[in-house]
Amino acid sequence: MPYSEREIQTLDKLSLLAERARREPREQFTSLAHLLDAAFLRGCYLELGRDRAGGIDEVSWEEYGRNLEENLAGLVARMKAKRYRPQPVKRVYIPKNEHEKRPLGLPTLEDKIVQKGITKILESIYEADFRDCSYGFRPGRGCHQALYAVDPRLLRPPGTDVFPADIKGVSDHVPHEWLMRILAVLIRDPSLLLLIRRFLKAGYQEDGHWYATEQSTPQGGNLSPMLANIFLHYVLDVWFEKKVKPPMRGFCQLVRYADDFVCLVQYQEEARRLEPALRERFASFGLTLHPEKTRTISFGRYEAENARRQGRKAHTFDFLGFTHYGSQSRKGGYLVGRRTSGKKFRQKCREMSRWLQTVRNLAPAQEWWGTLAAKLRGHYQYYGVSGNSEGVRRFYAAALRAARYWLNRRSQRRTFSGKRFSEYLARHPLPLPHVVHSFYASSPP
Repeated sequence: MPYSEREIQTLDKLSLLAERARREPREQFTSLAHLLDAAFLRGCYLELGRDRAGGIDEVSWEEYGRNLEENLAGLVARMKAKRYRPQPVKRVYIPKNEHEKRPLGLPTLEDKIVQKGITKILESIYEADFRDCSYGFRPGRGCHQALYAVDPRLLRPPGTDVFPADIKGVSDHVPHEWLMRILAVLIRDPSLLLLIRRFLKAGYQEDGHWYATEQSTPQGGNLSPMLANIFLHYVLDVWFEKKVKPPMRGFCQLVRYADDFVCLVQYQEEARRLEPALRERFASFGLTLHPEKTRTISFGRYEAENARRQGRKAHTFDFLGFTHYGSQSRKGGYLVGRRTSGKKFRQKCREMSRWLQTVRNLAPAQEWWGTLAAKLRGHYQYYGVSGNSEGVRRFYAAALRAARYWLNRRSQRRTFSGKRFSEYLARHPLPLPHVVHSFYASSPP
């Protein structure tokens, strides 16, 4: 659907904001909330997912859209009168692994619209301020660029110490007062700050009871990743660039994707000093590093040789779903190898099997076979990186085994022998595993 004239005017204003932020990095913005007008919010509504679950009011995308202009006019009037208050998010739980479940927040449709608008405004201002080491939830950046950024540093002689880290529950432990103080550095619009504070204090609803939130970002919407990025930009990225890197003798690099990051340090003694400094830095903001996912290890070109000499296994580390390890090229040169981490591989196989179990009796196989193909393509798109061809082949094989198993569980009679299943695959082929991202090329993916 084409943009209206009013929407184009707002987009032009966002572009001007972004240009002003690039030109004057210390500029403070005093008039922003007026951008959340009906035309702009209409565009935000159209960008939302149409099949997402509703919040506590159970209003769907279609239902809200039946009287869209009237609803948006009322929403804008409430915001101007300071009467708009976000509703608590509905909390549900989804499987995290075989033993744990992860809480998921479902905001109301109207709150999603406002969150989308605020996120666009904040992105226009902060994108110019964000550092090159940050890759999560930013336009034109993603996981594969973060993975590629790790690679060249680990190829440098003589070696590298790696500090892979994971901030424990950052979205649930961001102190509100610290976050608001950080936002106030660049944003001086009291109306926009009030809206953000109300989202932070909206809380969540579970089993009919309301629970307050004192130290978390809004759950389930698009505003939470942006606020977490802004918070970590000041707490980690800027601190690392200004305080950690200057006194280092060798190279020192931070690569962060959301709350998952690695530090690459050339000299071991400096890497050992970095770990307690990071823990102290996060503790001062009420955050902790995950004890099981955070450690300093030796890595790089001579790690395998050192491990043999010391009688131990060569170190590996996990980052963004991949296990990184020392490998060799066909000519015998050093390479950073990547394979799907064991934890992620098992998780993805369980998710695939669970989905196949659910759909097998809902419709004939021909109706969901295309969705199975799309799921496989999505897996290759993420995990199909240089050196991980075996990992995506194993997932393809596991998906075929699960598909045949659950097709044969539709009744007591076995309908697919190995031969018949192979014939079915020949008639209805699934996408074969392949590498999508080449990390051994000269330019990033």
